[in-house]
Amino acid sequence: MMLKKSILCALGIVLLVCISPRPSSAKNEAHLSDIIVTNTRDHLLVYFKVEECFTEEMNKAIMNGIETKFTFIVKLYEVKPTWFDTKIADIRLTHTIAYNTLKNEFTLFLPEQNDKKILIKDFEEAKKLMADVVALTVTRLANLKRGLQYQLRLKAELDKIELPFYLNYVFFFLSLWDFETDWYSVSFRY
Repeated sequence: MMLKKSILCALGIVLLVCISPRPSSAKNEAHLSDIIVTNTRDHLLVYFKVEECFTEEMNKAIMNGIETKFTFIVKLYEVKPTWFDTKIADIRLTHTIAYNTLKNEFTLFLPEQNDKKILIKDFEEAKKLMADVVALTVTRLANLKRGLQYQLRLKAELDKIELPFYLNYVFFFLSLWDFETDWYSVSFRY
């Protein structure tokens, strides 16, 4: 009888844990959004942004002058139903943000915008620019064949921060704010 009550109690606890409401972790995880694939007369372009990528710890580290890098991976494949897909483009793009505490300004390096360095005072605007990929040239249209199926695969990750050994103890929290999004795919016919 006692064993039966213990089993029922354990099952009740498991059931409560399984059905109790939990905050959605997906809401607070870094993810890509607003993916647009388009073209100019000569090139295939992609636009996208990373959402939920700045944590409170990351904001503090940036404001303390720690350079931070986001790497965006973009791959283009020609989809072949009967064989392996053919890779047409494989791009690794790195956005960098650094805060100059003496000048009270952020320096951003955005390579897809003609290797432009941007100086900006507003942190919110700097974060927006850091998370947005605007008009990234994926390939020349001459590399694509009319009527074929293609797939663009995208991913973003925060580069691991490498600090001098003695600073690892001071900034132990940095290991808590690295992220990597899932792969996102966009299929299209040219």
